[in-house]
Amino acid sequence: MNTSQTPLDSKSTGFVHIPVLNQEVISALAIRPNGHYLDATVGGGGHSEAILQAYPDVKVTALDWDEQAIIAAKQRLAEYSSRIQFVLTSFADFDYKKAEFDGIIADLGVSSYHLDTAERGFSFRNTAPLDMRMDRRRDLTAAEIINNWDENELADIFFKYGEERLSRRIARRIVEKRPFTTTTELAEAIAYCVPKQYRYGRIHPATRVFQALRIVVNEELTAIENFLNRAPIALVPGGRIVVISFHSLEDRIVKHSLRESSLLKVITKKPITAQNDELENNVRSRSAKLRIAEVLKEE
Repeated sequence: MNTSQTPLDSKSTGFVHIPVLNQEVISALAIRPNGHYLDATVGGGGHSEAILQAYPDVKVTALDWDEQAIIAAKQRLAEYSSRIQFVLTSFADFDYKKAEFDGIIADLGVSSYHLDTAERGFSFRNTAPLDMRMDRRRDLTAAEIINNWDENELADIFFKYGEERLSRRIARRIVEKRPFTTTTELAEAIAYCVPKQYRYGRIHPATRVFQALRIVVNEELTAIENFLNRAPIALVPGGRIVVISFHSLEDRIVKHSLRESSLLKVITKKPITAQNDELENNVRSRSAKLRIAEVLKEE
C-alpha cells in the first residue's frame, strides 16, 4: 500500500502519497554511492525520493502500472530528473536483466490515492463505478465480475482472496440483487445480508469482498509471484530486495518466495513493522510488513 507527509499538488494529480516504513526501507536497502536502484511500485514517489536523497550520484528506475502514479512521481521528483527513469509497466512484466540493480524496493497493495479517489472504485466510502483497475488499459472490472460471474465463482474468490467466512451467503445475496453499478450499492447489499454482530464489527462487512475483487481484477497475487521469481536475477551480488506487504495473502507469498529462492539469503526472520510514531501519523501503516533478502555473494 503506497500510502506522504508532504502532499503533492492535488490540483495537478490528486495523488497524495505517504511512503510507509520509509526510514526502514532506506536502512534495509543499505544504499551505496553511485548505486542503481529499482522502485518497482513508485506510487507518488516517496521511496524513490528518499533513495535519491541518500547520495548525489544514486540512480533510480521507477515502475508503476498506473499512469497517474507516474505523472505524480515525475512532478514530485522533477529536481532529480537526470537520475531517475520512469517506466509505465507492472513489476511482473518488467524486463529484468542480470545484475542491473544494487537494490529493489516493492511496496505492494493499493495506494492512498486509489482508496481516496472515488471514481477509481476501490472504496465504498463514496459512490463510484465498480472499476478497481490499477491499469485502466485492462478490460476486466469489478462490475464485470459482480454482475456476470456465477454464484460459486463469487463465493470462491471471496473466500480465497478476501478470507471471507460468509462468502457463500454474500455471493447468494449478490446474485439475487444484481446488477450493481456502484460501490455503495454493493456494500449496502453485503451489509444487509450478514448477521447484525458482523455488520457492526471492527471492519465493514464489505471490506474483505472489496479486497478480493481488487486482487482478482488486477491479478495481484500472480503478479507478486512472477515478480519475486524474476526480480532477484537483476540484483548484483550482495544487492538487496525489500518488500512491503499489507495482508496475510501477500505476506505469505513474499515470505515463502524469498526463502525458497536459490539466489537469496533472507535477512529478516520476522517482518519489520511500523513504530508508534508512524502509526500515529499514518493509520494505514498498521498492517505493513517489511521483509528483506540479499543476493548471495559469489564465492
